[in-house]
Order: sequence, then C-alpha cells, then structure tokens
Amino acid sequence: MDIASRVKGILLTPETEWPGIEQEPGTPAYLFPNYVVYLAAIPPIAGFIGSSVIGVTMPAIGTVRVPLFTGLLGAVIAYALTFVIVYAVAIIIDQLAPRFGGVKDFGNALRVTVYSFTPLWVAGVFQLIPGLRFVGSVVAIFGIYLLWTGLPRLMKVPADNAVPCVAAAAACAVVIAFSIGLIQAALIS
Repeated sequence: MDIASRVKGILLTPETEWPGIEQEPGTPAYLFPNYVVYLAAIPPIAGFIGSSVIGVTMPAIGTVRVPLFTGLLGAVIAYALTFVIVYAVAIIIDQLAPRFGGVKDFGNALRVTVYSFTPLWVAGVFQLIPGLRFVGSVVAIFGIYLLWTGLPRLMKVPADNAVPCVAAAAACAVVIAFSIGLIQAALIS
C-alpha cells in the first residue's frame, strides 16, 4: 500500500477510494503496521514538539513549556492509546451495523474506522502551533463524512440508515476518546 496516495485518495476522492479499500485485507495485522502506525504518530509527535519544544506564549507570563519527560511520556501514551481507540471504535461499528440494516463484518468495520480517522491524524500537524490546535478538531469532522460514505459501501448499511448509524458510531467514538483521554491524563499526572 502506498500511504501517500491512499491518504490523498481518501481525503480528496473518498467515493472512488472506498472500492479499492474494500479489496484490501481488513485485519489489524495488515492495517496497523502498514497505515495506522505512521499516521497515528503525527498528532503525538507534533503535540510533543508544540508543547515541550515550542511552548505556548501566555500574556504576562511568557512562554510556557511542558517538561520534556512529561511531554514525551504523554506522546508515547497518546500514541499507544490511539490503537486502542481505533480497535474499540471498530468493534462498536461492527456491532452497530446490523442494527441499522448493515452486515456484521469486523474487517470492514476496521477499514472504515481506520480510514475515517485519517483526517484527524493528518490534521495532527496543527498541534505544532498552539494557536492552530483547534484546526485539527475542525478538520476531524471530515472523518464523519468519510464514515458516512464508507458505511454503505463496506458495512452495507442502507443509505437511508447511514446518518443515524454514523451519529451513533460518532457518539460512541467521542465517549471512548474522552474516556481514554481521562485515563491518559491520570497516567501522566
């Protein structure tokens, strides 16, 4: 798999990219080392550099930086937990699809999940610049569109049920990410 062309395809022409994705293996042993391992590293690395090396300028205080060890530990934990989040969201999508008229297929659920996270990971580069960190969250909303286009194709969710299925999956993903964020904060403190 050529990661650069896959990222470009899923971000610019997702409707034509999903059929190619459907033909790939959907196992964690294929997707994690060939795709997730690289893209999921962008936000933690950029966040570490942005918070520990560049720092945040605060009025009347100056530049505040997270201590290097704390920043590095946080980045490593965030990176590792990304794999947990992806896997958990894939399980949820796999369980939700039949309730919305789709099929239960974990391989396809993992594909949809992994490629729907692509905008979030790519926009993680905005973690470098403190004033632009919110842009990553805004761009991540495009992942919901990717989920909406991928569910009918890969999970066979009927088009009229795709929106409620996406809403349920996205809500579960937010809860999982928030919960894991709390765990991460507790581990670093």
